[in-house]
Amino acid sequence: MPQEYEEFIRNIKTLTGIDLALYKEGQMKRRLTSLYEKRGYHSFREYHKDIQTNPEVLNEFLDRMTINVSEFYRNAKRWEVLERKILPGLLASKKKLKIWSAACSTGEEPYTLAMILSNLVPLSQIEILATDLDENVLARAELGIYPERSLNEVPEEIKRKYFEKKADLYRVDEEIKRRVTFKKQNLLADRFEQGFDLIICRNVLIYFTEEAKNLLYVSASLRSGGVFFVGSTEQIFTPGKYQFETIDTFFYKKK
Repeated sequence: MPQEYEEFIRNIKTLTGIDLALYKEGQMKRRLTSLYEKRGYHSFREYHKDIQTNPEVLNEFLDRMTINVSEFYRNAKRWEVLERKILPGLLASKKKLKIWSAACSTGEEPYTLAMILSNLVPLSQIEILATDLDENVLARAELGIYPERSLNEVPEEIKRKYFEKKADLYRVDEEIKRRVTFKKQNLLADRFEQGFDLIICRNVLIYFTEEAKNLLYVSASLRSGGVFFVGSTEQIFTPGKYQFETIDTFFYKKK
């Protein structure tokens, strides 16, 4: 069994990029054994074979491995403001924007941004940096495969244009995937790049202490005139304190 499990770990890393060796072995084995026995398998080899060929089994596996909750076009009205007001304003003075999706989770946010930007500029002009602390959610983001529920708010024309449906799963178009670079980063410890035109950091600040939030705001790495886009529970009530001015609900411009 130990050898078979080690083989399973290697195979899963090759297939999905997810490294099961990062998890506590006893706990992970029990979780996966329970999962495959429920489906009637008798070994990790049988289970891996079906993960490779059955999208439903792959999706169930991915769901069990990553607990981050995210979806495309989350809070769709805010994305409308971004597309109709914020991005055109930024593009008026610059054809190619420097963009960062901080704490990007499983990738829905930066991919949504790439899809929205594709309505305004050629795909070749889009480059998005997407970072997260969790290597396994980054691996899932790079895989670009999502269950239908993640696409609840995606407009039908975007769904048809940028997703390929296979069984109950949706795969992000390769051209969109190429627009996003995923990278591991600790928001509270690692140094940030400078000169961003747009930073999106949504539904993350609520988990930080006030001191940590201050550190993040001050280090936002925006150029003067750049925009900081936060989540619906993360309004900045004293934006002037951080050299920001409010330009719309949850959108702040750096002075």
